Amino acid sequence: MAEAAVLPPTRTTPLGWLLIVSRVLLMVALLLVCLPFYYIWRILHLHRLWPRVFLGGVGLISGLRVTVRGKHLPNALLLANHVSWLDIPAIARVTGTAFVGHDGLASMPLIKHLCSMNDTVFIARYDLRSVADQVGQVRFAIEDTGALTIFPEGTTSDGAGLLPFKSSLLSAADPLPEGVAVQPVLLEYGDAPEIAWVGEEHGLDNFKRLLARLRPLQLTLHFLPELTGEALTNRKTIAAAAREALLAEMAKD
Repeated sequence: MAEAAVLPPTRTTPLGWLLIVSRVLLMVALLLVCLPFYYIWRILHLHRLWPRVFLGGVGLISGLRVTVRGKHLPNALLLANHVSWLDIPAIARVTGTAFVGHDGLASMPLIKHLCSMNDTVFIARYDLRSVADQVGQVRFAIEDTGALTIFPEGTTSDGAGLLPFKSSLLSAADPLPEGVAVQPVLLEYGDAPEIAWVGEEHGLDNFKRLLARLRPLQLTLHFLPELTGEALTNRKTIAAAAREALLAEMAKD
């Protein structure tokens, strides 16, 4: 059986480099504008606006065009499929949500600080002693932002299907805080195979490839009905029910 061909890295054109550089500079400028307002408004407890403005701006600068179907619920735990780094600015722009991130990000001081400004909850999946602290962070993030997003696949997929959901990523939300809804969210890219970050592609290469695109990136966010009843029994039933809901929505197309 012949080995699969290894595709060479995509060559970036001069126009592509111009788009990459200009978009990165715009993102940096946006960050520098948002940071002072974040700290000033934090005194007035209005700081939640600025992470949303920044992340939403990153999506717009990247050429992301978002269509929303359904309505996102307040005080919700959002369980979404994961296709690209663009998922984060897209969902943040629409909902103002905080996110659950891998604890490996917390080892990078600058990234950790920027993530903490958006109430990111770092999940240490192999440290059972930290679960109680994580539960408190989950409750705070939902109270502060009105939503918390988890990508239960634990990594990005090609957008054509779903990877198995890892219920361990929901450990900090088990038991579910009182008054919190669980809402599945399907991210459907119009050009998923060209956008998805999968295989052996380096993260920086994916970042450059998307910023070098001239065409807009089309994304539809499907906010599905909240989970109820036995689906909320524990983290395993929540993960299974959310995955079934997303698969059912994918099958409609």
